Amino acid sequence: MTRTLAQWLEYQQQVHPKSIDMGLERITVVAARLRLGRPARLVATVAGTNGKGSTVAFIEAIARAQGLRVGAYTSPHLLRYNERVRIDGVEAGDDALIAAFERIEAARLGADENLPDAAPGDAVPLTYFEFGTLAALLLFHAEDLDLAVLEVGLGGRLDATNLIEPDVAVITTVDLDHQDYLGNDREAIGEEKAGILRAGKPAVLAERDPPSSVLRRAYTLGAFAIRGHADYQIRRDEDGGGWRWKEPGYSVRLPLPVLDAPAQLENAAAAIAALRALPLEIDDDAIRAGIASANAPGRLQVVGRDPEIVVDVGHNPQAARQLALWLEAAPKPTHAVFSALADKDIAAIGAILHEAISSWHVAGVTDAGPRGLDGATVAARLGGAVAADRIVVHATVAEALAGARRSARAGERVLVFGSFHTVADALRAL
Repeated sequence: MTRTLAQWLEYQQQVHPKSIDMGLERITVVAARLRLGRPARLVATVAGTNGKGSTVAFIEAIARAQGLRVGAYTSPHLLRYNERVRIDGVEAGDDALIAAFERIEAARLGADENLPDAAPGDAVPLTYFEFGTLAALLLFHAEDLDLAVLEVGLGGRLDATNLIEPDVAVITTVDLDHQDYLGNDREAIGEEKAGILRAGKPAVLAERDPPSSVLRRAYTLGAFAIRGHADYQIRRDEDGGGWRWKEPGYSVRLPLPVLDAPAQLENAAAAIAALRALPLEIDDDAIRAGIASANAPGRLQVVGRDPEIVVDVGHNPQAARQLALWLEAAPKPTHAVFSALADKDIAAIGAILHEAISSWHVAGVTDAGPRGLDGATVAARLGGAVAADRIVVHATVAEALAGARRSARAGERVLVFGSFHTVADALRAL
């Protein structure tokens, strides 16, 4: 049976009884059946609570500016599944993804007599994310790439991307998110994320003060820890027009990233550290060009004017703190369009941002399966931190966006933030 890409994606959500089932056993079996090789000559794996997608974008842009052939795998997507797999900056086409899924399906079913260690009926139930990870790795392997950059989906130790041995591992930040899977404090979550570190390989730790569990894992393994604000430094120019990345014996002056958030200098700096830790020749001009051009949709992205409309996929307390800093630096009356999934700390997000946001237009997320919430539940959870008279409940994100635009006067701002589903619905409405 020939399936379209949309049909494949729907089918993949039915193969495994759980949408999230962490562990490497299943994907390892199918990868062996596929005789899956290295996706590129060098591999960088990026984990973290926030900043993963932006850091991948910086690594990809700098490496491509140097003339390297680069594959990037990220998740989730905003508008098109194809966004998840990029080869030399071009999204994978439907036909390429379908062909990869067909190979993966034959392998997981044991239906191809040419595959090792498989027999008809010896089926392996893969999750949606495992299908996507294997597809990206297959497509990269076919392209003779210099560098593959893999964004961890959830945690690190048991994430499907950890199937691949990285030449450099990056941990951007560690904070509270996905506690049902990763643990209830930074130490436990850090231990999961540190699962991507490897003995004898460089490990870029971007946070000024990473959890001790991350440091302990690096030192126990014998990974070469490269610590932000210690082994490399970030120096903002006094006039605010640029910044400097420094390590002992090397320094480069850089333009500000087009990605606009306080944390983006940290992400860009980690990307530079990761590339300099690899056996690659990366010159200053490539670093400058990559920093200036790197883009990750949905990260404080301006999508409208009069009123200004900004979208951001921040959906946990750490991301909310970054949003608060950005709003403080660019103050104007702001009307929020907000929704988040059931496993997010909506009350904490409201408590962090309630002073910076004039009105909250909330809606439900209805296309996220069991993690979805209706608008009334989002409002109830938000109501513990935000006055009820500042919250308006709408049936859909599109209606919430329309309501926020009506509330905003000239010179004011509409900020759409929360889950990827929220931002995607807003972008479709626009």
